[in-house]
Amino acid sequence: MQKMTSAYANKKLKSLEEDKAFWVNKEATSCTYIAAINEEPVIPEYDYLEVAQIIEDIDAKIAVLKHAINLNNAMAKVPVGDEEMSIDTILVKMAQLNKRKNILDMMRKQLPKERLDNSYRVRNSIAEYRYINYDPALIKQEYERVSDMILLMQMSLDKYNQTVEFEVDF
Repeated sequence: MQKMTSAYANKKLKSLEEDKAFWVNKEATSCTYIAAINEEPVIPEYDYLEVAQIIEDIDAKIAVLKHAINLNNAMAKVPVGDEEMSIDTILVKMAQLNKRKNILDMMRKQLPKERLDNSYRVRNSIAEYRYINYDPALIKQEYERVSDMILLMQMSLDKYNQTVEFEVDF
């Protein structure tokens, strides 16, 4: 058993995935070679069983680490403002709030009245306008509320990820 923070676990996971990519690439470039009929071939050093075992070992470590991260994300409770949330719930809620924030951002940038471009229509067509159908002050307030909630969740998550350790069965 090894104890690690979520931040460390994710860095370790990235390192393992980079290591695996190295071996997968080595295999792809070494498992075949090209030689002309009248040349002495340059055969790359390659041992299928060795490379396959290394990749399998890395995959096993990745699976153990991802499982530990997933368990931690599902079980650990993190204070967010006045409530507690699991990490996986925070991640889902943050994704939802970020989508909502993007919509609110688009809405807060709309002009109260905007002339539509009718240049593709017949000449002398009547001008059309798009009007907002909401209170811009309310949208601004809602945008700030959603932004603040995302920030609060992110700060709580960052603090947890940097300080709380969980066990990984390495």
